Amino acid sequence: MSTAELQETVFFILATVIVVCSILTVTTNRILRSATYLLFVLFATAGIYFQLEYSFLGAVQLTIYAGGIIILYVFSILLTTADKSKVSRLKNSKMFAGLITALAGAAICVYITLMHSFGPSRFVGGEINQKVIGTALMGTEKYQYLLPFEVISVLLLTCIIGGIMIARKR
Repeated sequence: MSTAELQETVFFILATVIVVCSILTVTTNRILRSATYLLFVLFATAGIYFQLEYSFLGAVQLTIYAGGIIILYVFSILLTTADKSKVSRLKNSKMFAGLITALAGAAICVYITLMHSFGPSRFVGGEINQKVIGTALMGTEKYQYLLPFEVISVLLLTCIIGGIMIARKR
């Protein structure tokens, strides 16, 4: 088996894990299982980043999302749910409306993808210099991310404070 065939096989395995676990995330009746399936989706996404040789982005995916955000989700689920770990069953009308909305969204995505004329790919594999990444993350000019980074940190802080307030009331 050649390297290209092996990479393609690994990609299809990771894509299958992402699709299956994404469906399981939104269809399971248990909230903690849903968070676990989401964790598998984030791990497989990191695997695709590593396969594209974007090790920095893969490491960020593992540490920030798979590590931090899932832990935050699990703590918030455990702090805010009652003794029952099952979600109440949806009515058939809501299930039908959700199915119609999902199919309409999928049809719109397929239509846009098929009707769009994609230009030549400018993808260059390999690593980007860490100085370029650091400048983009901490810069304040156009296409730099210091302000969104600070906004997200304030949002996470308010989520933590809200979780503590809810836990104190109990």
